[in-house]
Amino acid sequence: MGKIDKVKKILNLREKKESLPKNLPLLFKRRAEECGDIVLQSYKNELGTYDVQRYGLVYLRVLDMACVLRDLGVSRGDLVGIISDNRREWLLTDLALLSLGAVDVPRGCDSMGSEIRFILNFTNCRTCFFENERQLDKVLEKVEEVPSLKDAILFDTPSDLTMERAALLGIRVHKFIDLEDMARRSTAAMRKSVEAEMEKTEGGDVATVIFTSGTTGTPKGVMLTHDNFIAQCEVAHDVLATAREGDMWLSVLPVWHIMERALTYFAITLKSGIAYSKPAISIMQEDIDAIHPQWIAGVPRLWDAFVQSFYRSKKKKSKNRLALLFFNFSMKIGAAWTWAHDRFFSLVCHFSLKTSVIDKIYSIIPFAILSPFYWLCYLIVFRRIRKRLGGKIRALLCGGGSLQREADLFFRTLGVKLLDCYGMTETAPFLAMGSPVRTRSGCVGKVFPSAEVKVVAQKDGIPLSGTPLAAGKRGLLFARGRQVMKGYYRRPDITQKVLDKDGWINTGDIAMLSFWNEIAITGRAKDTIVLLDGENIEPQMVENAICRSKFVESAVVVGQDRKYIAALIVPQKDAALQFAGENRIYYDSYDTLLETSEFRNLIREEIDSLVDGKNGFRTCERVARFVLLPESFKIGKEINAKQTVMRHQIEKIYAKEIKSMYSK
Repeated sequence: MGKIDKVKKILNLREKKESLPKNLPLLFKRRAEECGDIVLQSYKNELGTYDVQRYGLVYLRVLDMACVLRDLGVSRGDLVGIISDNRREWLLTDLALLSLGAVDVPRGCDSMGSEIRFILNFTNCRTCFFENERQLDKVLEKVEEVPSLKDAILFDTPSDLTMERAALLGIRVHKFIDLEDMARRSTAAMRKSVEAEMEKTEGGDVATVIFTSGTTGTPKGVMLTHDNFIAQCEVAHDVLATAREGDMWLSVLPVWHIMERALTYFAITLKSGIAYSKPAISIMQEDIDAIHPQWIAGVPRLWDAFVQSFYRSKKKKSKNRLALLFFNFSMKIGAAWTWAHDRFFSLVCHFSLKTSVIDKIYSIIPFAILSPFYWLCYLIVFRRIRKRLGGKIRALLCGGGSLQREADLFFRTLGVKLLDCYGMTETAPFLAMGSPVRTRSGCVGKVFPSAEVKVVAQKDGIPLSGTPLAAGKRGLLFARGRQVMKGYYRRPDITQKVLDKDGWINTGDIAMLSFWNEIAITGRAKDTIVLLDGENIEPQMVENAICRSKFVESAVVVGQDRKYIAALIVPQKDAALQFAGENRIYYDSYDTLLETSEFRNLIREEIDSLVDGKNGFRTCERVARFVLLPESFKIGKEINAKQTVMRHQIEKIYAKEIKSMYSK
């Protein structure tokens, strides 16, 4: 064993696996028996205040609901749709279905009708839960496309008119509230029979079929088993070592999305509670103030919006110019100290022991000099800012995309742990996660304890061999382990393309492994842009750089088979209007402001300063032309539920704008 391997073995934390039951309902049953009085769900009532339900009560209601669903005809192996966003009924429904050995097929309310109908028809769902009438209407408008659907259950009480309309189209509509009333009449014997049914479910049985967001085309149904989730829950205490019994998670990500889904089961494993919120900063802030959560998971856009919202409100409320100057000075001191602190304590991703030692030496003096100033700023400024997160936060989690460097630095400066997470729906989802004990920047976290990964040489997204590359070498990332999916539903042909005979799944990501076995993602093999001269460009790297500008909300780089790359840019509207006001720019409307030479020159300067040689970009990676788009990207149109850009959609929607950048 080499010296580096010995160092890794000494410094790696021991994995603390908990032996868990073979399926998710049995896991929940165990937790209900162990911590029946701990709050599991916290949700808003009709008055807008929070009600709570504890483990013991929720478990009884799960059993009761399973009894009613069985009477409705739901049985082992049935696929049942759930079209809903975050709410207490979602988890109740999920666990009730799994208790019967059924399989749920979830989707969010932002999904288009065509998507919902395709999914329900493709999986032959006879029963589907809908959040409200609007979601059911998406099916009823072309009900002939879902001939198998016979029963619709609505969480929000539907009108008599909707129920009559559905009945005429051959679908029975049930009110969830009525089912709950029926469920309370279940007997002890009926509950026992459901618990007996739980025991029949094996770890390899499918628990859910989650359809991918379709960033590259038609959605594919990912079959995830009970063991896919249990494998990760077994090491939840290890990866989230600071979690404590009774902690509260604020549920912000779409609950049907794989990251939020897995974290829901993590919360149960950790004997934690879940409070339901929405990914809107104003609503989320109110809920944070009410719940005082210890954990919040979000996507990069959410945390970036949180930071930008704070800066805007700070500037608007600060009437004292001196106080604003001191705040800005404090943030600069904090950023400089954080830079030195992280390098001195090896909290930056390194690809060799040598660079780690060099960083430590270079950071000693600035760390020593800045420390007293930082702690003074912490006492006066940073401590107050932390209170906006409720005062009890242990860590924030970020997944579903690349975390912006400014957002990461903001939270690190405050001393708030922001854990980058990485994975995919097909791996249920975690392949890497930052540590709440030693959070390193520059990577997406340490390889998840239940997973095995390797980086192999590749060309144009095709692996050249199966031999793992050494740390610091860039290549195509593969993963395997108990959490890897069973396959794509009714698509063995596609399954064979991503899963090899040894169980390795091709993530499609270009990555490097660090000295400490952390993953650094550098781009997508499928997204790589190849210019006419043969130069390969990773668009995400350029897009992330452009989005560091406070004037840019979103950016999408294009240029496949072209002479140069160009960009579609959505400006940050508030920042744009503020710039116009401060510089006395005349404009008739927001659209005309974006066409003014002053604002276009500003964006040009921002791009050129961020995507240049000093920041590590080659000449071929410079953005030659750009188009400014007045409307933000919308979920279901240009971006998916986890707010990842759907490039194939972008190219269709903005074909005219893209053509204009190459026809001048």
